[in-house]
Amino acid sequence: MKQSLVMLTTSIVVIFLEIAACHSPQTQQPISSSPPAYGGYPNQVAWGKHLVAIGGCADCHTPKVMTAMGPIPDSTMYLAGHPAQVPPPKITRSEIEKNGLMVTNDLSVWIGPWGISYAANLTPDETGLKGWSEAQFITAIRKGKWKGLENSRPLLPPMSFVAAGMNENFNDDELKAIFAYLQTIKPIHNLVPASFPPVSPAPPH
Repeated sequence: MKQSLVMLTTSIVVIFLEIAACHSPQTQQPISSSPPAYGGYPNQVAWGKHLVAIGGCADCHTPKVMTAMGPIPDSTMYLAGHPAQVPPPKITRSEIEKNGLMVTNDLSVWIGPWGISYAANLTPDETGLKGWSEAQFITAIRKGKWKGLENSRPLLPPMSFVAAGMNENFNDDELKAIFAYLQTIKPIHNLVPASFPPVSPAPPH
């Protein structure tokens, strides 16, 4: 009987110690307050692909093909910008530039008081982002500079206000992820036409 009582007491002590260990602060996993790496995606490129998709980059930078249901993105020209062989629309530019703006049906040509601007090639081809550094890409967005060069002209619409929105809402890690993804997509040789100045000087303010 005495031996049984000792064994029972020992068992109670062991159980108590196990329960105490389960509730000990030293065994609890710390709760991290930092956001998950890569926005919860498995790597930087996957995160960048997601950001490009939700940012609508392809809306302007991917040419369209016309179907019975309207224009759809041309998958063979993904993010390659305005097709080099497509001339500017035949319009009376002076009227458009004076009274508002015009956008082509594939969103790759924008005409307004600034003149004519074309959606750029974002693929890693020599006619696109090949040779760009990560710092250049961030400068293009943060400072609204053409080709990400400090002394270059400002970006033209619509990228001028798109970049302003990205500058306000994207952190550096997100911009780096976007650039990393753009370096992995298919290079497409497409020399986008240079922008044109307005046909008449802007009216005084």
